[in-house]
Amino acid sequence: MAKQGTRWRLLMLAIGFSLIATACGSDSGTDSGTSDPGATTTTAGDTTATTAGNVAQSSDESEVPEGRTVLNLATHSGGNPAELEAIQGFINDYNESQDEFWILYEAFPQGDYNETVVALALTDSLPCIIDVDGPNTPNWAWAGYLAPLTIDPATEASLLDSVKGYWDGELYSVGQFDAAIAVLARHSDLDELGLRTPTVEDPWTGDEFQAALDAYKDSGKYDFAIDFGTGWTGEWFPYGFSPLLQSFGGDLIDRSNFVEAEGVLNGPEAVAWGEWWQSMFQDGYAPRLPANRDEGFAQAGLDGYEGETYGLQWNGIWAANSAIENLGDDAAFLPAPDFGAGAKIGGASWQWAVAATCEHPEAASAYIESTLTPENIGAISDAQNVLPGREEARPLTTKFVDGAPLAIFYEISADQALIRPPTPAYTTIASVFEKGAADIADGADVQSTLDRMVDEIEADIEANDGYGFPLDG
Repeated sequence: MAKQGTRWRLLMLAIGFSLIATACGSDSGTDSGTSDPGATTTTAGDTTATTAGNVAQSSDESEVPEGRTVLNLATHSGGNPAELEAIQGFINDYNESQDEFWILYEAFPQGDYNETVVALALTDSLPCIIDVDGPNTPNWAWAGYLAPLTIDPATEASLLDSVKGYWDGELYSVGQFDAAIAVLARHSDLDELGLRTPTVEDPWTGDEFQAALDAYKDSGKYDFAIDFGTGWTGEWFPYGFSPLLQSFGGDLIDRSNFVEAEGVLNGPEAVAWGEWWQSMFQDGYAPRLPANRDEGFAQAGLDGYEGETYGLQWNGIWAANSAIENLGDDAAFLPAPDFGAGAKIGGASWQWAVAATCEHPEAASAYIESTLTPENIGAISDAQNVLPGREEARPLTTKFVDGAPLAIFYEISADQALIRPPTPAYTTIASVFEKGAADIADGADVQSTLDRMVDEIEADIEANDGYGFPLDG
């Protein structure tokens, strides 16, 4: 048995436990939309770390058959039993399908995962196979953490655009699934308030959305007309809220050159977004820090629930099951509104990649490709409540076929999804946007805040020589 993975596994555990320990007692955000956030307390044992239900788990190295070469795999799915069970199944299938390689996995809590991977990369200790939050792929590829994938071009072409990560014209990551955001509502409220039910083909305009918010607010039925989830932090802000900016006609970066934010992040369209965004909180339409994000929509008005209530909720597919369980057929999932430049939601979720230091990149790519069959994608989509990343997989699901309760999320994604800017600068852009959007929500001057955001983003891009893009545009 090849033992070269032992050092990595020990480092992974040590770094992961260190990060978890430092996070004890802190709030947690969400990444690109496959699970609710919320780790707060931590304990660590010999081979398992737990953070508010998130568990760091690993496969048993003693089970590796003699003569097999170990390929180590790291995933963020330590706190997601359904996703981890599916991944374990894919690993078992691959291990049994050939007799040369054997995959061992480490599964860590999502909230600590990215920092763990970066720390391992800095010590040249990355496992062969890692999952990566889609918008981070260009940065990790530019930084030299990743190797291009070698998968069949036909397989690559069969995947939805939002589940593929490219940098400098090469494919570096692929995913089995995506997520989607919708406006969660009740059919009975729409009828009672005389509101048109929007469709993917004919979403609410910005004016219609504002009229709906006014109707909910004036009804007095709920504490707030809508909950945007602004108590969550991290990637949720750019994933959840930059599409609203883009629907106004602004953006995080000029996508024609990826080195300038001037004009797109602080121009008239962006200012209009900022003023509207600020009004949501300053005028009492939405809570700045929701008190009951999980229950305040789905359980509002139900017997025994006495917490803060919301008439509408800007939330992801991960919240759909709770809405259906509590509201039944009254649950409504509405597409994003169109503020003038098209209705938008964020695209790209977790994807698989191969480390640049992997000694067997073709074998690692072969494993990743083995997970991309329609059958495997259909299985993880149903198990994980996520959108199948391949059209041929959709008929193999029970939740996303035409007429199924969650099919609307697939339709919303297909029509409205826009990936976050595919540039190595995105990690800085995301951080700057999170702070700026929060400041605007808290009452900061819109124009000066957007100007500051532009300056910070462009300074970072210049300091990094354009991240591979020409600075002269």
